[in-house]
Amino acid sequence: MNPTTPPALSLNEKEVAMTAVHLTPELVQNPVGAYAGLRSRPGLGHVVLPGLTTPVRLVTRHEDVKAALTEARLVRDRSAIGGCDLPDPQAELLAEGAGGLPPEYARYLSGHLALFDGDEHTRRRSPLTRAFTARRVAALSPFVQETARELIGTLAGREQADLLGEFAYPLCTAVICALVGVDAGDQDKVCGWIRDFAYGDGSRVLEGLGGIVEYTKELVARRRAEPADDLVSALLADGGLTDDEIVTVFFLLINTGITPPALFLAHAVLALLDSPEQWERLRTEPELLGRAVPELLRYVTLVRMGATLYATEDFVFAGTELRKGEAVTVALFAADHDPAAYDAPERLDVGREFGRGDGHLAFGHGPHYCIGAALGRLVTGVVLDQLVVRRPAAPKLAADRAELPFGHWPGDGFHLLALPVSL
Repeated sequence: MNPTTPPALSLNEKEVAMTAVHLTPELVQNPVGAYAGLRSRPGLGHVVLPGLTTPVRLVTRHEDVKAALTEARLVRDRSAIGGCDLPDPQAELLAEGAGGLPPEYARYLSGHLALFDGDEHTRRRSPLTRAFTARRVAALSPFVQETARELIGTLAGREQADLLGEFAYPLCTAVICALVGVDAGDQDKVCGWIRDFAYGDGSRVLEGLGGIVEYTKELVARRRAEPADDLVSALLADGGLTDDEIVTVFFLLINTGITPPALFLAHAVLALLDSPEQWERLRTEPELLGRAVPELLRYVTLVRMGATLYATEDFVFAGTELRKGEAVTVALFAADHDPAAYDAPERLDVGREFGRGDGHLAFGHGPHYCIGAALGRLVTGVVLDQLVVRRPAAPKLAADRAELPFGHWPGDGFHLLALPVSL
């Protein structure tokens, strides 16, 4: 058989492919749409995510999603499961985004913590957890406040400003640079490379990638000689990661700490603009800020689908018989809008009271819980304070709501491409 030819589907796999629910981006981001029907089914149904062709078991109920994220027999690294030839939706998704990057840079982009399990995940995550202290996050608060204030100041009074491209992206990029320890004189240059690599128009991806890699290597060498109070210095002092793995950490922070948070901030503002009574309530009752942050994280749940999980053995989960190697995906957005877990989950309520913990699954759950959750909450709180509490009136959309530009990535729902407003 030609190694590039996919294996023939068995009769059962053909039946699965024919009966699977084909989700569209509209359904993925609709809390009441396809998910209601999927939740009502016994067990876990098969779906095909937008832009893909490989079916996957989808977990939609809040209780089941939490259980899946802590189930030891569901792992992220499929290569650890021997003798498995079942179709792999994660491989298809990764192939969609591969894009011909130079092989010498592959090791910096393949070390995403979400793809490791067990001891290797612990080895890579523990030094980062030890360095990502509450003190270090809290120390960033003045910088976040000042940066947000300056960015808003440059946009205020203009007839139209893009709250995503001219505020959320620059803010999140500056915060990551400050956290890692990019020297002040280098931040414009490094932020430019990050923009080119992570969220530009795609024409300078390789230049951005190369610039970030070489700069981070130099930064590691400088911090080894002259430590500072930053993440790179803390990781070097910890000694648990190689230099290449520290460069990989920078890319982890770029990929998870810039685009998702920036998109979340834009979607959170849009959600408040769509519910003007909630915007006004938060503005007049600023003491609700501590509730509004987790409620917006729940309501938006920017990462709609979690990483693919694989069964390490045959076993029954959520009333479903899983085969060894079978792929399972958790629908975080569906879980955060499960009526069994929340009253009127489709309604934004900045005064919603949660119990213990986060009250949502936007940051995941279990061993892969988001390392940057505290930083995400800090930045969100600052932005809401600056844009909602401290301003006498809400921004106005500078385009018709129905004409806002959206796009989507394979396997996910729609995301804002810009949020034009007048401040």
